[in-house]
Amino acid sequence: MTMTMLLLIVLVAISAGSLAYVFLFPQIETEKKTATRVNRVKAAETDRINMKAARDRLQETTKRRKSTQDMLKELEKKQSEKAKKRNTASVKSLILQANLSISPSRLYLISAGLSVFAALVALLYDMPLLVALGIGFIGILGAPRWVLRFLVKRRQTKFLEEFPNALDVMCRSIRSGLPLNEAVRLIASDGQEPVKTEFRRVVDSQQVGMSLPEAIERMTLTMPLPEVSFFGIVIAMQAQAGGNLSETLGNLSKVLRDRRKMKAKVSALSMEAKASAVIIGALPFIVAFLVYLTSPDYLMVLFTDQRGHLILGCSAVWMSIGIIIMRNMINFEI
Repeated sequence: MTMTMLLLIVLVAISAGSLAYVFLFPQIETEKKTATRVNRVKAAETDRINMKAARDRLQETTKRRKSTQDMLKELEKKQSEKAKKRNTASVKSLILQANLSISPSRLYLISAGLSVFAALVALLYDMPLLVALGIGFIGILGAPRWVLRFLVKRRQTKFLEEFPNALDVMCRSIRSGLPLNEAVRLIASDGQEPVKTEFRRVVDSQQVGMSLPEAIERMTLTMPLPEVSFFGIVIAMQAQAGGNLSETLGNLSKVLRDRRKMKAKVSALSMEAKASAVIIGALPFIVAFLVYLTSPDYLMVLFTDQRGHLILGCSAVWMSIGIIIMRNMINFEI
């Protein structure tokens, strides 16, 4: 084959290819554009489906969040109403919170006997009749509440020391496969006092037909603490909305321990201010006692003259105001 024939074949092939490209290019370009448009439509449909799914998930999340917020507001309202009732707690409720087996009438009878005895002792030491009557009045009305509040505070302190440990035991029990009711019964049978007594009351309430959230909600009657309210809210939310209860109880236990640490830290930081307040409050009485020891006639004018009585009354009022202000400045709610 000669060179001329080879060049001719190459030229014919190039010409055929050029003609095919010229006639077939519009069709190829149209098919390419069509495929691109189809892919865009498919992508847009996929994006629309994904956006719809995301919108549905967002609406579901928003709805669930709103339901949770409404439930929390309702629970908070109930807790605030109960807190107002607890602020005006009667002697009967204080006896119940202190876990005592004495009746209010018997308590008042014992207080009356001790008050009469204290008044007679005051009269034997030649105290004025009004002072003796004041001692008897305080003994009948004030002493029972003071003693009960002291016992209630001591019992609540012990409860707060043991309550996070009980929550940890419940958390481990639930993770091991036990239901919540069995975890509560475990604390009621093997827990430490006074947590054991409170959970036993929960179990007894369930045995008479109450649900577990209602029984735990009743715990605030005998143990009116914010920590118990938190526990009741967690159980109520889990009963209505579901969720990982063991993780929630673990987080609550951690929060309660951090809350206790914060209280101890605040108490340590405010101890200097409390000591200063005690010294300032006791200083007038100490100075008056020292003046009485050195110059009794100089001080007795306040007790024998009408103007001295007025000065003592005004001083008592101003000191009371100062003590109340200092108390509010050094007491912190955590």
